[in-house]
Amino acid sequence: MQMKTLLAGSALMALLAGCAGSGGEQGTDNTGATASSSQAQSETRTYSGTLPCRNCSGIALTVNLQGDEKATDPQDRTFELDAQYQNHPQNPPTETYSGNWDVISGMQDDPSATVYELTPSSEGQVYYFERVNDSTLELVDPQLRRFENGETLRLTRQ
Repeated sequence: MQMKTLLAGSALMALLAGCAGSGGEQGTDNTGATASSSQAQSETRTYSGTLPCRNCSGIALTVNLQGDEKATDPQDRTFELDAQYQNHPQNPPTETYSGNWDVISGMQDDPSATVYELTPSSEGQVYYFERVNDSTLELVDPQLRRFENGETLRLTRQ
């Protein structure tokens, strides 16, 4: 089962059930701006959580974000996403996607929100995560809307 199908199914399930950050800030000064920028680009932030699953007990999702949201070149921001199905009757292998991520400012109901758009390098769907705070990301739909049960779609920084 493809991750995009399962997440789309999870999103649909969330809709049927009644649906509708980045840490590591680097301080800079006039003498250390370049060093701080390089350090921020090499930083990896890891978020994980378990998303709902219709045919299993959950999808253990881990997202590693490399780079800084303030980087001017999107190629300086990469990600790896791993999805592992827990207690699924078909026991599918862990799915891994990688590519680049970008920053979107604003959502339909919150113009000040920050959203990370994760675009796989190869086949796979684009994922959107709102940065709730420095330690929490929440999966949102492609129209940049939150799900009513968004708390079940959250990843926590490790």
